[in-house]
Amino acid sequence: MRECFLCGRNGSSDPLDRHHIFGGGLRKKSEKYGLVVDLCHHECHQFGPRAAHQCAETRDELHRYGQKKAMREQGWSVDEFVRQFGKNYLDEDELRELEEETGAEPEQYGAFFILDAAALPY
Repeated sequence: MRECFLCGRNGSSDPLDRHHIFGGGLRKKSEKYGLVVDLCHHECHQFGPRAAHQCAETRDELHRYGQKKAMREQGWSVDEFVRQFGKNYLDEDELRELEEETGAEPEQYGAFFILDAAALPY
């Protein structure tokens, strides 16, 4: 049964729309990689205060979800995701969680480690 990705409603009082997480010129890629979610048309997709097309915070949350989904399912590094979708949406903590979850090497996700606290030469 379909339900709104954000609020969980089933669409009986507010029809569900198919929302492409990465829109514009990336809609076809969103479709290709399954980066689409169902959202309540009025409240969660178009017009509500936290709707995907009204609220940057909601959009960012969906972008982070979409990037994690794509990287997990496609086995992509951050660089590979950026080549496809143009931007990294995840912070260091989210990349670390993804690494722990998938068992991938940190380098795969573009992370690096400072091995000592020596002063930099500049």
